Amino acid sequence: MSTHQSDSPLGPVDGTLVPRFAGSATFARLPRIDEVSTFDVAILGAPFDGGVSFRPGARFGPSSIRQASRHLRPAYNPAQQVSPYAVIQTVDAGDVPCNPFDIDHALQQIDDGVSELLASGGRPVMLGGDHTIALGGLRAVARRHGPVALIHFDAHLDTWNSYFGADRTHGTIFRRAHEEGLLAGDVSSHVGIRGPLYAAQDLVDDASFGFEIVSALDLDRRGIDEIVDGVRRRTKDAPIYLSIDIDVLDPAFAPGTGTPEMGGLTSRELLALVRALPPDQIVAADLVEVSPAYDHAEITSLAAATLGYEITSLMARASGSGS
Repeated sequence: MSTHQSDSPLGPVDGTLVPRFAGSATFARLPRIDEVSTFDVAILGAPFDGGVSFRPGARFGPSSIRQASRHLRPAYNPAQQVSPYAVIQTVDAGDVPCNPFDIDHALQQIDDGVSELLASGGRPVMLGGDHTIALGGLRAVARRHGPVALIHFDAHLDTWNSYFGADRTHGTIFRRAHEEGLLAGDVSSHVGIRGPLYAAQDLVDDASFGFEIVSALDLDRRGIDEIVDGVRRRTKDAPIYLSIDIDVLDPAFAPGTGTPEMGGLTSRELLALVRALPPDQIVAADLVEVSPAYDHAEITSLAAATLGYEITSLMARASGSGS
């Protein structure tokens, strides 16, 4: 394995020397994990969509997000006032070889992949894949950090019990996480929820699992600052697992997803919410449900790539350094 010995992180390919449409195919053209000796944050693909209930195709999400990340100019993030990849060593750890036919096997592979990164001292940012992958990530993270606060951006609760007799799917994973003791009590939040439900009991069940719901309509009623303040206070001092389903965005901003819902967040709203999260508490994250076959002009993949950049910028801010 090749190593990189340096006093400063090895960053992305310089876009002023190598055009953004050329060079490495990694996320934001960051170094591969085998090109460095140590790392702080690792981008990990989880190309699995065997848990979807409507449109498939999210298995192609990681490669599509990486391709769209070529659009980024990652050297300096003015919104967060940080040069993330000069502050933290961020790498692309490739993809977990997810079994496309066996959900439990795929979840174990994801658990193993995330566990390996955590054991190396890094924080994982997973690129999905459908939302089922979050259960594998949560298992690994809770084993290392204890029960976590889940900050969950999504149109859907994902706390249903089962689909067609299957209890580990993209719509059931956070009920399973609660049952497995992966979530700390009464510190987790759903943000962006909207659309019809199977029954009113869905809301009762969800509350019993320790979640607070912030609906998409609440953004109009309460505003971004009040919502972020409430979510931050609710997490208390628990380690945070951040999970972003791209369908939290309105289909106008993210058409390439498996279960779109009208009335979602705008790109600007979601970016503002993510940037305001507490940097010091985020121990892991995922970005899921990008289904590029339904996308147009890389709109959805670019949204996910930009969010990945903002999450790693948050993690850089947690180091206490700026630009």
